[in-house]
Amino acid sequence: MNKNFILVLLSGCLLAGCNFGRDKNTYHIAVIPKGTTLEFWKSVHAGALKAEEEQNRQTQKVRITWKGPIREDDREQQIQVVEGFVSQGVHAIVLAPLDSRALVRPVEEAKQAGIPTLIIDSALDSRNTVSYIATDNFRSGEIAAGHLSSLLFGNGKVVLLRYQEGSASTAAREEGFLSKLKANHPGITVLSSDQYAGAGRETAKRAAENLLQRLGNEMQGIFCPNETTTAGVLLALQDAQKAGKVILIGFDATTAFLEGLRNRHIHGLVVQNPFKMGYLGVKTMIDHLQGKTVADRIDTGVVMVTPENMNSPDIQELIHPPIHDQ
Repeated sequence: MNKNFILVLLSGCLLAGCNFGRDKNTYHIAVIPKGTTLEFWKSVHAGALKAEEEQNRQTQKVRITWKGPIREDDREQQIQVVEGFVSQGVHAIVLAPLDSRALVRPVEEAKQAGIPTLIIDSALDSRNTVSYIATDNFRSGEIAAGHLSSLLFGNGKVVLLRYQEGSASTAAREEGFLSKLKANHPGITVLSSDQYAGAGRETAKRAAENLLQRLGNEMQGIFCPNETTTAGVLLALQDAQKAGKVILIGFDATTAFLEGLRNRHIHGLVVQNPFKMGYLGVKTMIDHLQGKTVADRIDTGVVMVTPENMNSPDIQELIHPPIHDQ
């Protein structure tokens, strides 16, 4: 048979979703985070590995491959990771898209190749996905607004430092925060809500320093919608000798943030359940591959952690998930 004809046949079959090279007894699922350095993603990874461990006690086995960009602003690298897994012919993809639009095309191309994608953490502007498993991000912002207002007794001047454009999860948190203040807390004035921190802790620190230079004498509270933004603002406040004086409501629970709660440099952390997100992402995809009906949307929950409740058993279980060296 003509060699070129074989290549064309194989290429066409891949696009049609054929399973050359796939082990039918072992699902190969690619799990692609937004980044790989933050504690949040390490917890997501741990949840995915727990689901893999449980599934491998069954007849149908699963193999997880974890790969993503190092930084959360590297759209091109995340696109290349998706495309690479598609070319490998994995059975499925669990993806946390770092951009709600930039990842649409590779996800739709994966579907054309017979590879379904399930979205975790942050929404994608596409209907060609299996399910969306994440925090109720808008509600998270509302919770932050309510707690900040209560600490200011309903009157004060605050700042919202946004994360980066294109991130659907943090955009929803930011809009939830502003919406709640406007609707229910008229005594709170928002001094600034149009500044972006960027993807890294250092860029967030610089943005926070600029805000402190401009608004430091007026600012009484600040909300940060993700881990890197919270880290940068905490450092800026500490350097400016304002830690504990400006009420800081952050997001996610790292070792440094929990220490910040204990010494009251941080006054509240909106905490997700990333371990559950990774676990349910893999489990739900396995159900889909086995032909079971899965929910379009699964909410993994969110809690406000404060210096007062952080030592309770439920909170301790949430903020100390079983993360192992991976």
